[in-house]
Amino acid sequence: MSAAGTLVELQQRCQQAILDGNPLPGLFAAEGSGSSGGFGIYLQAYRARLTAALQDNYPVLLRAIGDDAFAALADAYIARRPSHFRSIRWVGDCLADFLACSPEHLAHPSLVDLARMDWATRAAFDAADAEALCVTDLATLRAEDWPQRRFGLLPSLQMLRLDWQVEPTWKSLDADPLASCDEPQFLPHVLLVWRPQLECRWRSAPALEASVLEALSTGASFAACCDLIADSGDAEPAATAAGFLQSWIADGLLARD
Repeated sequence: MSAAGTLVELQQRCQQAILDGNPLPGLFAAEGSGSSGGFGIYLQAYRARLTAALQDNYPVLLRAIGDDAFAALADAYIARRPSHFRSIRWVGDCLADFLACSPEHLAHPSLVDLARMDWATRAAFDAADAEALCVTDLATLRAEDWPQRRFGLLPSLQMLRLDWQVEPTWKSLDADPLASCDEPQFLPHVLLVWRPQLECRWRSAPALEASVLEALSTGASFAACCDLIADSGDAEPAATAAGFLQSWIADGLLARD
């Protein structure tokens, strides 16, 4: 085998060893010594960097469960769910789902929703910028054009279906790592997270409003949204749709064409 071939093979073995957490005995330490020598620095640094990225992506979850519990969760996640992204930004994209399936790390089921809110807030913050739709943008819209008018959502908008009312806990811990929080209440609902300008915002949304927003996200027209509202049993679908529209413009949820 050529020297180049030997080097490539060695590089591949090093990469896989770091990913697997193996010390590569015989290459970087004496056979049977049980030591990885200098290679151990790379093993520790790789996992430490990924753990730091998880802490950065899930700051409120970290505060909720504490350093030791988070370290154990991070170690298990890194071992079982290796990242497939080149950017370290996306490390932890499946952490909430992993936590939901890991009872040994789940002190309370609401922690899953806390993790989802953490991730959604970070995703909203990193999303592409877009100008928000203003009332004046609709001033010249003709009456006959309203039925087929479509409204785009801000790229940052995240719609989360949560089982627990974790927002008060998330808000308290985000502001104060040592805050004392009451146990979240079981309350299935939809949470909206978005970034209209420089800071992220969030609020819960009634089921009907969430359904209409989901319809908009798939390209539904204003008329189709009114039909959806009417199908829900609403007596005045056009008025309800107009109310939603006013609220979304005020909140900065809609993107300018």
